[in-house]
Amino acid sequence: MIDPKTNPGSEEHESTEHYDIEVAPRVRNLPPYLFGKINELKYRKRTAGIDVIDLGMGNPTDPPEEWVIDKLCEAARDSRNHRYSVATGIYNLRREVAAKYENRFGVKLDPDQEVVATIGSKEGFSHMCLALLGPGDTALVPAPSFPIHIHAIALASANVISLDVRDEQAFLTNIARVCESLHPRPKILVLNYPHNPTASVVEPAFFEEIVGLAKKYRFFVIHDFAYGDIGFDGYQPPSFLSVKDAIKVGCEFTTMSKGYNMAGWRVGFAAGNRDMLGALKAIKGYYDYGIFQAVQVAAIVALRHGEEGRMAQVAEYQERRDVMVRGLRRQGWEVQPPKAGMFVWANMPEPWRSQMGSIDFAMKLLEEANVAVSPGRGFGEAGEGSLRMALVENAQRLRQAVRQIGRCLRLEQAVN
Repeated sequence: MIDPKTNPGSEEHESTEHYDIEVAPRVRNLPPYLFGKINELKYRKRTAGIDVIDLGMGNPTDPPEEWVIDKLCEAARDSRNHRYSVATGIYNLRREVAAKYENRFGVKLDPDQEVVATIGSKEGFSHMCLALLGPGDTALVPAPSFPIHIHAIALASANVISLDVRDEQAFLTNIARVCESLHPRPKILVLNYPHNPTASVVEPAFFEEIVGLAKKYRFFVIHDFAYGDIGFDGYQPPSFLSVKDAIKVGCEFTTMSKGYNMAGWRVGFAAGNRDMLGALKAIKGYYDYGIFQAVQVAAIVALRHGEEGRMAQVAEYQERRDVMVRGLRRQGWEVQPPKAGMFVWANMPEPWRSQMGSIDFAMKLLEEANVAVSPGRGFGEAGEGSLRMALVENAQRLRQAVRQIGRCLRLEQAVN
């Protein structure tokens, strides 16, 4: 009979012995997750059956158009689409992305060398950082920062320098100042317009300045263009690649998540500099086999025939923006209507701005108003004092959210 005390494969041995796992420095050095408390309370409320109006995440609640879903179902029934695909995306999808760039932005791209399909823009951005950055490298990142813009660089074991993006001219000046003073110079500049979380936008002249700086100081540009499909009041967010020589110094990430309501489908794209995309292809070739091919087929028809639906969705977001901004302004909030994207970035109203931080204020709105928002501090120190509200609920639900917020804050003032 085998003695379990001496048999390392025994059940008793496995249940009592413990091994400490030392995670890699790249994981240990990740910053704390500042949305944790809010997500935990939101979960508890929903588990208790409380209706929470969730404006915390840019996660579209609208479905794709019905004919896009029908195409997915049709493609899923084709047995050929259940095999491994290719990491860079099927050719017809890359060709459709190139056609979109030419039709909307006047940018000509080679589908083979200058377009890569990614499993959402977040995956593509993260793997691009892994392909280009390593220990000792530095990346410049806009602040406030969408978290992955910092975390992906940290996971690539590189350094981050955050530059306040809210003043366009100061941002450009600070890029030049850091490049002049830092040795070795920054390797990457991350851009994100329309900006998440502040919804700041730029004109093509800004990108022309960036290209000039990139050529002068020899850095590469990664532009996160995730909200490029959503512009209001006739404003069309410009592509970084649309300005002269941009493709020589950078690339751009887009997605089907926002304008086409295909967030959970995980379809994104990298376009631009073929050397940068070549590095991304090398990484993806080791990590994945690409997007489920039926999804790619449906994405092709969405890109090819979905412009009318995209514009209808933009109009829906514009109505929601107007509802949210008007409602908050009536309550005394300081908020500017965004020109693009799917977020309202609002300064916390007084007296709460002077009394508490944005995380505590967001917790207050969730606890007492049953409305979830993103605290500005979750996007770095530059975001403190503000909140990000996603326009993902319909106009009626947004009106209800504003009423609940107003009732909560008025009651607080009455008590004090």
